[in-house]
Amino acid sequence: MRPRRGIGAENHVSQTIGMKDLSKYRNIGIFAHVDAGKTTTTERILKLTGKVHKTGEVHDGEATTDFMEQEQERGITIQSAATTCFWRGCQFNVIDTPGHVDFTIEVYRSLKVLDGGVGVFCGSGGVEPQSETNWRYANESKVSRIIFVNKLDRMGADFYRVVDQVKNVLGAKPLVMTLPIGTESDFVGLVDVLEQKAYIWDESGQPENYDVVEIPEDMKEKAAKYREELIELAVEADDEVMEKYLEGEEIDLETIKKCIRTGTVKLMFFPTYCGSAFKNKGVQMVLDAVVDYLPSPVEVPAQPEVDEEGNETGKFAIVDPSGPFRGLAFKIMDDRFGALTFTRIYSGTIKKGDTVLNSFTGKTERIGRMVEMHADERTEIDSAQAGDIVAIVGLKTVQTGHTLCDVKNPATLEPMVFPDPVISVAVSAKDKANAEKMSVAIGKMVAEDPSFRVESDEETGETILKGMGELHLDIKVDILKRTHKVEVEVGAPQVAYRETITRTVTDSYTHKKQSGGSGQFAKIDYTIEPLEPGEGFIFESSVVGGNVPKEYIPAVQKGFERSLDRGPLAGYPCLDLKVTLTDGGFHAVDSSAIAFEIAAKAAYRQSMSKAAPQILEPIMKVDVFVPEANVGDVIGDLNRRRGLIKSQDATPTGVRIKADAPLSEMFGYIGDLRTMTSGRGQFSMEFSHYYGCPKNVAEDVIAKAKEREEAKKK
Repeated sequence: MRPRRGIGAENHVSQTIGMKDLSKYRNIGIFAHVDAGKTTTTERILKLTGKVHKTGEVHDGEATTDFMEQEQERGITIQSAATTCFWRGCQFNVIDTPGHVDFTIEVYRSLKVLDGGVGVFCGSGGVEPQSETNWRYANESKVSRIIFVNKLDRMGADFYRVVDQVKNVLGAKPLVMTLPIGTESDFVGLVDVLEQKAYIWDESGQPENYDVVEIPEDMKEKAAKYREELIELAVEADDEVMEKYLEGEEIDLETIKKCIRTGTVKLMFFPTYCGSAFKNKGVQMVLDAVVDYLPSPVEVPAQPEVDEEGNETGKFAIVDPSGPFRGLAFKIMDDRFGALTFTRIYSGTIKKGDTVLNSFTGKTERIGRMVEMHADERTEIDSAQAGDIVAIVGLKTVQTGHTLCDVKNPATLEPMVFPDPVISVAVSAKDKANAEKMSVAIGKMVAEDPSFRVESDEETGETILKGMGELHLDIKVDILKRTHKVEVEVGAPQVAYRETITRTVTDSYTHKKQSGGSGQFAKIDYTIEPLEPGEGFIFESSVVGGNVPKEYIPAVQKGFERSLDRGPLAGYPCLDLKVTLTDGGFHAVDSSAIAFEIAAKAAYRQSMSKAAPQILEPIMKVDVFVPEANVGDVIGDLNRRRGLIKSQDATPTGVRIKADAPLSEMFGYIGDLRTMTSGRGQFSMEFSHYYGCPKNVAEDVIAKAKEREEAKKK
């Protein structure tokens, strides 16, 4: 995934402020590992900012932003939810994102359109696998962040250990702003490191019931040490201030805060807070930090505009309400009011009734209704401007990643890149009425989730759903059945295997066809060779002397490219190979682009089986958290699943095991893990890479592919 902002775009940021004061805007996302407390933190933010009067709890299935049935039952967030609230005169557009690895796409596309983020880490779990993935996405999208170490009231919570993990595991610089007073059940309050004050909450559980007191005697030395470290790190953001500091001058509070803001916006460090969202301790400090240190839309580098090939043009969508309209559709959601297109507006203003251009399709769309979202409730608005995140109702042709722009001044913003699915499942409707309902429902679901793909097997009549993991597909099938009321039969999950070659082959193919009228003739000499994993497909031509005329070379490339979908062993797509066209021959009358394309397709079929083809299987990065007593059983089980153990780390509450394992061996793993650990084990899994199958597995895959082919013929 490419960074979302152009190098050097900083100079193009406009300070123009139109109808609304953009310096008072904060577009922020809340992201973390499963169960670190993101949604609970969002609930507390909404309560503190007066957006909701009764706080909903995740474990009761009543969280405001978890409004899908599936979210409430499982206690997890599946789709990112948007809401708007206000704090200290600033407008927050908040997106609560999922933590589960199967829904990472939701985090990625949310971070793409946000200016700042709050990374929530569990005080006892620390930096967990999904935290690492989300942090990597935020780095790629160049999003400024603050850190909130949550759940400090939990058994095994250790703020200082989590701070060390942020340094060592994430390679980030935490700027410690608060320290915990007491731990686990004795956690009562916080020390504000910068202002050297202590905040102690009472037992009522109300966020506003705290006293500001002197720092406890046994913490004074530690608080002073952390303040010194904080100032030393903060002044690095401003050379002038640093010089004064080194000369021994006392730096005033206001100047330090400005330095912290500068450093945070430039990603030099990350202000780090602690607390317990569930117990209402410390969330106000996080809200203050969003206002004080995270950037407004005018403080982040402008979005680069790109050409049709996705290359930057040197132009930028400058954050200016009076500029030409530029908006990025980052999420489609279907609900009872019709399709909602969530759009981040980067430049210009739109009003109800305006016509905008979708630069991807070339079609225009009329803006009928616009709404500001609060989870699944909405407020109608008449206009929106640069810096806003709004939902537009009823757009027909817009998909995730499309740019909406001014009809008279078109442009395309950098699109989003989505990973390919690694697992599939066949579904078929129970009868004709359900088949019609299913096709409409799946159409809506594909528009909502770009990592969810669908194919039809015309010969068997089955619909193949493809996704990022077992849970991903499980929830999609659940949505089909319950939300869309479609009765379906579901097959067993299938692994998305791939094929590659392991030997270089030099070969020649001549295509001749003569049957009255003009014939067809094309001769190609070529080499097919394997590439390193992840290099994809490369085509080169080293033909000299015009033996294959230049105008026919793209047709040869097209013929090979179109053949890659079907490998020689089991018909799976082919990866990582290079074709070099070395020579050939043509006929002045009978040669044509189509003849050379046909020759390339036949050459592919002829030579691939000679190049020692190999079946590749998806290898998953598996992260398992287990009680110490069960480590031996879990490692033994992973070994039986052909897993390769990478590391074992003891934590205060158990052991974290990292391994690489083939997806085909991991189906149903959660059930086995729960049995081995009496329900206490947890795991997460994400795609890592493709790797060659052992011979016995490959033979089994090929045999099953042949069986499917035979069944289709019948």
